[in-house]
Amino acid sequence: MRMVVAIIVVTGTAGLALHAQSPVPDWQAAAGGKMTFDVASIKLNNGDFVPPNIPLNFGDAFRSTGGYFKADFPLSVYIEFAYKIWPSEDQEREMFAHLPAWVTTDRYSIDARAAGNPTKDQMRLMVQSLLAERFKLTTHFETQERGVLALTSVQAGKLGPKLIPHAEGPPCDRPGASPGPGFAGFPPLCGSLAMLRISGGALMMAGYRDLTMDTLAASLAGIVGQGRTVIDRTGLTGRFDYTLEWAPDPPPSASPAAPPELAGPTSLQALHDQLGLKVESTRGPVQVLVIDGVERPSEN
Repeated sequence: MRMVVAIIVVTGTAGLALHAQSPVPDWQAAAGGKMTFDVASIKLNNGDFVPPNIPLNFGDAFRSTGGYFKADFPLSVYIEFAYKIWPSEDQEREMFAHLPAWVTTDRYSIDARAAGNPTKDQMRLMVQSLLAERFKLTTHFETQERGVLALTSVQAGKLGPKLIPHAEGPPCDRPGASPGPGFAGFPPLCGSLAMLRISGGALMMAGYRDLTMDTLAASLAGIVGQGRTVIDRTGLTGRFDYTLEWAPDPPPSASPAAPPELAGPTSLQALHDQLGLKVESTRGPVQVLVIDGVERPSEN
C-alpha cells in the first residue's frame, strides 16, 4: 500500500494516533541521503522580497543553478520545500498552530553554495541540513492511520480526455508547449503545477506535466480534498500530463436567495468527466513529518 507525505504536525498535538516511526521517504534515499552546502548565509529580511532562483515547491521543475541557492521566505516555506510536502490550507494551519508565530511570518534570506551541480532534491537535502544546523530544527517521520480520500478510476484502465500519458504530450524540453486543443493554461515547465482563474474568475484551471499518479493525487488535495489528504489507488503506473477546469464554489452568502448558477462543472464533476477519476472517503496510512523543536537562528 502506498504512503504519501501529506502534513506536518507538532509533537504532542491532541487527537492524532501515532504509530511506529517510519523510514525516510524514497526520494531522500534516491537523492543520496544527508548533504550540506559548502557555504551559507542566513539573514532576517525586513525589506523588499527577493524572488528565489529555484521554485520552492513540491514539484520537480528545476533548471540547474550550478549549486547556487538563493531564497527569501519564512521558515515554514523552507520546511515544506526541504521535506517535499504539499499541504492543503487546512493542513498548513494545523501544521504550524503550535509553533512560534515568527516561523510563518518572519522572512529569512538564505544565500548558499554547493560544489558540483546538485539536483533539486539534493538541494532539498542541503536545506534540511542547514535548517537543522542554524534553526536547530529537529524532526522525525511517523506513519499515521488517517481519514483520507482515495483516488480511483471511474473505469479501470481508462483515462479521461484531459489525462494523457506524458509520452503522448509535449516533451519537457519544449517550455509552454501544448498537447492539443482544450489544453490552454498548460504549465510551462514539466514537474510544476499551474493554477489560474479564467473567464473573469468564474472558472479555475489547473495543469501539470510529467507526473506520477501519487503526485497527481497530492495536487488534487486543495481542489477536491476538502482539507484531507488524497492518496492514489488508481493502479495506474507511468507518468502523465493533465489539465482540469472547474467552477469554484460560490462564497457563503447571508441572502436566502437561491445560490448563483455555476459557470462550469464542480471540481468533483470535472475530475470525473475530464480525468476519468473519482475520490471516496476511506482510511489509509499517511507518512507524517513531526516537528520536535525549532529556534531562531543566529545571523551570519
